[in-house]
Amino acid sequence: MRQQQGEGGSSNVFSMFEQSQIQEYKEAFTIIDQNRDGIISKDDLRDVLATMGQLNVKNEELEAMVKEASGPINFTVFLTMFGEKLKGADPEDVIVSAFKVLDPEATGFIKKEFLEELLTTQCDRFTAEEMTNLWAAFPPDVAGNVDYKNICYVITHGEEKEE
Repeated sequence: MRQQQGEGGSSNVFSMFEQSQIQEYKEAFTIIDQNRDGIISKDDLRDVLATMGQLNVKNEELEAMVKEASGPINFTVFLTMFGEKLKGADPEDVIVSAFKVLDPEATGFIKKEFLEELLTTQCDRFTAEEMTNLWAAFPPDVAGNVDYKNICYVITHGEEKEE
């Protein structure tokens, strides 16, 4: 166990992020905290994974996720966990890591329908026009999969990756 900071010393994690980033993490936390009790639990993880089509997640996997934190996962702990994982990461790595939360099987793809539902129903909702533009720029494959690593590359480099 690392003993970098005392229990109360994690509040400076907010200084690691811009206000807009903190808001985005808060929105993600709210999505994951399915029962809205302010703590991310195994049940919350199971429920949010089920909404993504991951129905048979083993209890051990959920326990391992929750044990990554030193205690109950409130928003400050959640932000601290991301801060620790993102230290030294470049912007593309940061964005890919965020997408990987939505891709528990590490396929490199997210279902178009799921991504569209998230983008049009959560937080800063996309309009129909924005969704049309997204799919024009990043068309899903014939199976309805969206290559989020390509999206991350374009976001950070401003052009499509050469295959």
